[in-house]
Amino acid sequence: MIADIKALLSRRDTTLVSDALGAAALVVMMIAALHLPSLT
Repeated sequence: MIADIKALLSRRDTTLVSDALGAAALVVMMIAALHLPSLT
């Protein structure tokens, strides 16, 4: 049981970082898409 909890905590950090990077990429793409019409 203790080993399962330790494994869960160690996986949570990497998942949280990858989720944050994915969300940041979506925000950047949305901002870029919204600014494209003003460039032409």
